[in-house]
Amino acid sequence: MLKNEYDCIIIGAGAAGLTAAQYAARSGLSTLLIDISSTGGQVLNIFTLENYPGIYPSISGQQFIANMTRQTESFGAEIVQQQVKAIDKIGEKFLVTTGEGKIASYAVLIATGAAHKNLGIPGEKAFSGRGVSYCATCDGPFFKGKNILVVGGGDSACEEAFYLATLSDHVTLIHRKKSLRAQKAVAQKILKHATIKTEFSTVLKEIKGSDRVTSVVLENLDSGENREIPMDAVFIFAGMEPRTDLVDMLPKDEGGYIITNYKMETLVPGMYAAGDVRAKPFRQIITAASDGAIAAHQMHEYVHNIKSKSAEKK
Repeated sequence: MLKNEYDCIIIGAGAAGLTAAQYAARSGLSTLLIDISSTGGQVLNIFTLENYPGIYPSISGQQFIANMTRQTESFGAEIVQQQVKAIDKIGEKFLVTTGEGKIASYAVLIATGAAHKNLGIPGEKAFSGRGVSYCATCDGPFFKGKNILVVGGGDSACEEAFYLATLSDHVTLIHRKKSLRAQKAVAQKILKHATIKTEFSTVLKEIKGSDRVTSVVLENLDSGENREIPMDAVFIFAGMEPRTDLVDMLPKDEGGYIITNYKMETLVPGMYAAGDVRAKPFRQIITAASDGAIAAHQMHEYVHNIKSKSAEKK
C-alpha cells in the first residue's frame, strides 16, 4: 500500500527513472517510481542491446529492463503503474496527483522520456494498428515473410530494421537524406545487410489499403517522381517528441526538451529532469542511466539539507 509521503517521487520508469530509483533508494531515500505503463520505456523496443558497457554478450532490451526492475525493487524502491495528472509545489513539498489521489514528496524527478512523432500523411492514422506501427518488436511478428517498409534514418529506425529482417527477407528502409544519420557502426551494418534494401532521398507520401495496408506511395526527392508499390506493413521512426505535459512551466530548448544544468536541476528547486526528456546532445541508454544516477545523488543532498534544517528548528 502506498504511503502519503515519500522523500522523492520519480515519474517515468525507463532507464533514467529506474537508475534514479536504484540510487535514491540505495542512499536511504524513501522512493516511489510511477509510470502510466510498465517499466522500460523505449528500451523495450531494442531487439539486441550490444553497446551497453558490461553487458556482453548482447541481450534484448526486455531482458535488460527486467533485470533493472528487479534490481531497483531489491534496493527498496516502490514501483506503481498509475497516471500522473498534475504536479504542484506548496512550500518545501511537492504534491503529485495521480488517479488514486495525492502523494507528497520533497523532490521530484521528471523522467517521462519521449514519444514517437507521427508523419501526418494520408493513411497513417487510418491504418494505425492495421499495418502501421511505431514498434517493431511489438508488431513485427504479425508480418513474417511480408513486405515491410521502415521509415527513418536514425539509430531507432536501423535497430528496428535489423529486427524486422529476422522476420522477413523483404524489408525496405527509406530515408529523406542522402545518408543515414545513425551511428557509423549501425549505419554500416544496415548498408551491408544482405536482405535490407535502402533507399535515400525518398519520403513516404501516402499509405493505402482497405481493411489493412496494401500499398504505399513513395516520392523520390531528387527526381520528384512518385511511385506506388505493394506493402503489408509500415514501421515509422521519424524522431521523438519529449513528454513534457506535466511541466509546461519549465524552460525548454527549440526541440521542446527540458533545460537543466549538469546536476539535472531545473529552475524549480527540488525538481529534476533526466533521460530523453532532457535537453542534451546524445540520447542513449547509458546517458539516460547517467542522468538518473546524477539526479538521484542531487536529490539525496537536497532532501538531506531540508530535513537537517527542519531538525535544527525544532
